[in-house]
Amino acid sequence: MKVTSFKHVNYLWDEKKAAELAGDEVALFLYRSNILGADLRITNYGGGNTSCKTIEKDPLTKEDVEVMWVKGSGGDIGTLTRAGIAGLYTDRLRSLKKVYRGLEHEDEMVALFNHCIYDLDSRAPSIDTPLHGLLPFKHIDHLHPDALIAIAAAEDSEAVTKEIWGDSMGWVPWQRPGFDLGLQLEKCLNENPGIRGIVLGGHGLFTWGDTSFDCYINSLEVIEQASVYIEKQIEKNGQVFGGPRMSSLDEAARKKQAAQLAPILRGLCSSEKRMIGHFTDDERVLEFINSHDLAKLAPLGTSCPDHFLRTKIQPLVLDLGPSADLSDSKEVKSLLTPAFEQYRKEYAEYYESCKHPNSPAMRDPNPVVILYPGVGMFSFAKNKQTARVASEFYINAINVMRGSEAISSYTALSRQEAFNIEYWLLEEAKLKRQPPENPLSRRVAIITGGGGGIGKAIADKLAAEGANVVLTDISEDRLKEACNTYKRDTAAYAVCDVADAAQIEKAYEKASLEFGGVDIIVHSAGLAISKPLEEHSLGDWELLQNVLVKGQFLMAQKGVAQLRSQGLSGDIINIASKNGLVAGPNNVGYGTAKAAQQHMTRLLAAELAKDKIRVNTVNPDGVIVGSKIWEGEWAEGRAKAYNISVEDLPAHYAKRNLLNEIILPEDIANAVFSLVALMKKSTGNTINVDGGMANAFVR
Repeated sequence: MKVTSFKHVNYLWDEKKAAELAGDEVALFLYRSNILGADLRITNYGGGNTSCKTIEKDPLTKEDVEVMWVKGSGGDIGTLTRAGIAGLYTDRLRSLKKVYRGLEHEDEMVALFNHCIYDLDSRAPSIDTPLHGLLPFKHIDHLHPDALIAIAAAEDSEAVTKEIWGDSMGWVPWQRPGFDLGLQLEKCLNENPGIRGIVLGGHGLFTWGDTSFDCYINSLEVIEQASVYIEKQIEKNGQVFGGPRMSSLDEAARKKQAAQLAPILRGLCSSEKRMIGHFTDDERVLEFINSHDLAKLAPLGTSCPDHFLRTKIQPLVLDLGPSADLSDSKEVKSLLTPAFEQYRKEYAEYYESCKHPNSPAMRDPNPVVILYPGVGMFSFAKNKQTARVASEFYINAINVMRGSEAISSYTALSRQEAFNIEYWLLEEAKLKRQPPENPLSRRVAIITGGGGGIGKAIADKLAAEGANVVLTDISEDRLKEACNTYKRDTAAYAVCDVADAAQIEKAYEKASLEFGGVDIIVHSAGLAISKPLEEHSLGDWELLQNVLVKGQFLMAQKGVAQLRSQGLSGDIINIASKNGLVAGPNNVGYGTAKAAQQHMTRLLAAELAKDKIRVNTVNPDGVIVGSKIWEGEWAEGRAKAYNISVEDLPAHYAKRNLLNEIILPEDIANAVFSLVALMKKSTGNTINVDGGMANAFVR
């Protein structure tokens, strides 16, 4: 059956782009990989692998040799570049059949792949390398499309494969990836010459072609055919997952419930290490979690190894009504704690019953995926990207279960097979090769005044050290511009007037939905008014008190409630000023507000220490370059007070401090970083970042 149009996959091949790459097979293979990886229905982040074979000059013999270029270990086809592939002598790779000692010795083969390297700049070859190398085709795709895994995970997978494609597709039963699986693919092809691809039971799809385009079209056609078949089966059945058992809350209510619950779940999931969260109420998730079959299917776990490795053995399903009252975090935590304890107990039992004498130590027993019927799905992992990807993979798993159940019935990996993959020594080695985490990894910071100046510099520093950042400001344009400077999965923003309690609550809800909660609260929003007493209006006074003092109070009040619901300790850093310590001219409103900020810090430090929440102050002075405060009337007022021009202010402030240094926003950011990352036993303290002002010494 020839497919001429596609409904279930995206046809992204650009003839003009391909023409520019003509003659460079490796470039075309990378292009194909990238457009395949751009469609999450075809394969998810880090899933699947692709290859091509070319004829190259052997640098030692100057003879023509066949070289296979294949995605290297740990890569992602959607973002694959030349640096992410391995180049191997095909004949050497195939000659490894002579030394292969059988399934019990699979792992030793990976080290031998290095003896087949042609390109010395190669990425480490992955475990799937022989699956490509033992097949003869020039271009090969190994993909994990939801529709194909649904067929691969169906109880009667082989028969369904035959029903859809007749003799044009091969089928091999489930087997863990490795050299032997490559031999099984080779055997399947030899026994079924002329096939266009192979379905891997419980796993995925292999397809191929003589050119990169032919391979691409073959992959899309096979996936489309599988998708159409499943769609017809669903239409025939009339419902999926046994039909709905309950209805979802409306979107606003779902978001409200999720925002309240996320910090509590984050605390429970962080019993071993602090985790970062992700939430989705995708319609595919809601269809599954609200269904009659949720109780039957969720405990089975996933089928495809790529899904399983990212989502853990099974999700935790919350026994909590969608409209449950979540206002008392202690009560909710007490209600949910037994479910988490049971999950950890069952995970430990799974580990103990399946482990081998040389298995790595048991890893974190907490759930990665948490399902809340009527509301949505949470996922928790070491960073936002990993949590988001786990969520995406579980949606893929839902799609697989949906398709398999429509065909016949869904089958998951056995617990032992799942364990053998999760605690595979090669996977453990891959984990150990990962770089060390940054000092602020696994932490979330919310920063007021984050749209520019000192607030943005603080956000930049914390993000550079591994934190996720939530920026707040009154200007959405500034916030959008600021957030665009960060990589994906790093930052979020909320428009927020810090004098408005409702807007602050919304900002914390955004932090919960995006990252699971907060750990670091930085009140940097500010403005400055410099006037003598007789010119200082009541409006000026109230504005300063609202932004600097009331804003700090509200940020602390709302933030501490979230920190307590997590139970993970935290930091509050208030950006005050030298002016709160020193009496200066034309400064009654600003100086008084800054002094109030400083004393509020001390009061909160004394009150919150029992919760392991540290509260400290950073006092800048003379931060002129890059500071929003110094735009307009404040600079003019300070220049007038010192009888100098505005242009002379930076030099004036530098000359008056002991170190004769110009103070920059980055200097304030470094002080904040020191307090939250290094000075972990410091609370109620003040750090002056002013170049040394003797009259501002706190002692």
